[in-house]
Amino acid sequence: MRLVILDNYDLASEWAAKYICNRIIQFRPGQDRYFTLGLPTGSTPLGCYKKLIEYHKNGDLSFKYVKTFNMDEYVGLPRNHPESYHSYMWNNFFKHIDIDPKNAHILDGNAADLQAECDAFEKKIKEAGGIDLFVGGIGPDGHIAFNEPGSSLVSRTRLKTLAMDTILANAKYFDGDLSKVPTMALTVGVGTVMDAREVMILITGAHKAFALYKAIEEGVNHMWTVSAFQQHPRTIFVCDEDATLELRVKTVKYFKGLMHVHNKLVDPLYSMKEGN
Repeated sequence: MRLVILDNYDLASEWAAKYICNRIIQFRPGQDRYFTLGLPTGSTPLGCYKKLIEYHKNGDLSFKYVKTFNMDEYVGLPRNHPESYHSYMWNNFFKHIDIDPKNAHILDGNAADLQAECDAFEKKIKEAGGIDLFVGGIGPDGHIAFNEPGSSLVSRTRLKTLAMDTILANAKYFDGDLSKVPTMALTVGVGTVMDAREVMILITGAHKAFALYKAIEEGVNHMWTVSAFQQHPRTIFVCDEDATLELRVKTVKYFKGLMHVHNKLVDPLYSMKEGN
């Protein structure tokens, strides 16, 4: 497990975007070799998406041979609703890059058979060869995707009832009206994300500080589902200074020291155009 600490949200977003960019380029995707990327929604990844769009428009990065699988989608919200995750992904990312729409996979929260939709999503991931890099964010209660506190740490894609804390947090996207906020969602499971070859979790802001503490300094606990990624062989937590406020000083110093060892990954774009 690695913890990468940057000074602020913008630098954390840029670091994450450069890391994703580097991974895709090093993979050398092609017509018979797609890079498979798991993606989150919410406010945290927006800065990362803006940077990825920038790299694409600058000619540094193509998504032509990339397949994506999103973490979740609300149940019962029309696909074209401005707060659906379909709308979020297309407005904030997909329509600005060269990804083939058929390679961008998002769960259908309006499917006639929701369990069949979840099973089909798992099958599509398997048929794609699994996820090379799954990017995620977390809620203040440490949930990843919509794997709310108490979720099984070996769970698969399924229908979930949202916790009240999540509904309250999402009310800001629905004019503050709780009655408009969906109460159920389709979500990948903790086990689904754990199956990825690499996982990167973005955690920014003081309101996520206690969740980061639970994620890395205490034991694995299904009440803090993000803590499961302590047991993944390749997990990177990317955070800003504000998110470290609940960590021990020696923990912060230890991981900041490691960043000098991994210096090339802190600013990986310098070598990309040279093909290194």
